[in-house]
Amino acid sequence: MGKIAFLFSGQGAQKAGLGMDCRAACPRARALFDYAESVRPGTLRLCAEGTPAELAQTENTQPAVYLADVAAAMALSDASGVRPDGVAGFSLGELAALAFAGSYTPEDGFRLVCERGRVMAAAAKAHPASMAAVLKLPAQQVSALCGQCGAYAVNFNSAEQTVASGSAEALEQLRALVREAGGRLVPLAVGGGFHSPFMTEASAEFGEIAARFAPKAPELPVYANETALPYGDAVASGLARQISHPVLWERTILNMARDGFTTFVETGVGTTLAKLVSRILPDAKVLSVEDAASLERAAKEIV
Repeated sequence: MGKIAFLFSGQGAQKAGLGMDCRAACPRARALFDYAESVRPGTLRLCAEGTPAELAQTENTQPAVYLADVAAAMALSDASGVRPDGVAGFSLGELAALAFAGSYTPEDGFRLVCERGRVMAAAAKAHPASMAAVLKLPAQQVSALCGQCGAYAVNFNSAEQTVASGSAEALEQLRALVREAGGRLVPLAVGGGFHSPFMTEASAEFGEIAARFAPKAPELPVYANETALPYGDAVASGLARQISHPVLWERTILNMARDGFTTFVETGVGTTLAKLVSRILPDAKVLSVEDAASLERAAKEIV
């Protein structure tokens, strides 16, 4: 029998109601939400009924999605009795993955993600930029096109989906280059040019913050965005570096398949990661959990 992986969502699909069903279904998740509200008042309202504009702000998006990610994983684990054999998280989802894997407590993870959102929002304000997905072109070609206009290829999601970070001017130039090459560019709902040199200052500041939490090596494999390989002891520095370095998602999933993973469950919000896995590994069993209906379905199908 193959191994089971939980995949923790990144930002981009956030919406009102984040984590609410899983909070209601799982006492552990409810306790985490209550803790979050105690240290960051207004968090419950933000998750339950935040407006699109509120949830698009990096300092709000990251804590809210983190809670939804961890709550979904807790609820699924409790409902099914299944503990995954390994985990991975996309961008901010990596903080949730490491919390679930025991590098630090979920509560400390919430405090960390609040700091991450703060420093990344500050960097985005200082260095205005955004992100866009390039579709239907191979990664090598996208990287070359980015080099022509001053953008950066940063998230290598699948064979025909690469995300770029860049200034408004650079991304507009990239749009024209992509169209000429037969591809398509789709803007993303994020607040900065993440996983690129735009985030160098945020990476350095967050590294100092993360080190103070003294995270330990995870208790189960956590595949890192930057290397596509499992974390060792250097958790704080890894979390810092991934802020300003590309996400090697396709390679991560391929490495997990090589290591025996055959079932992948996205926990958190939306089905972005689940869809990417299905493209990368058409024969894999792929599920997702974000609300009561998907939790019930996944709890039945995962065992």
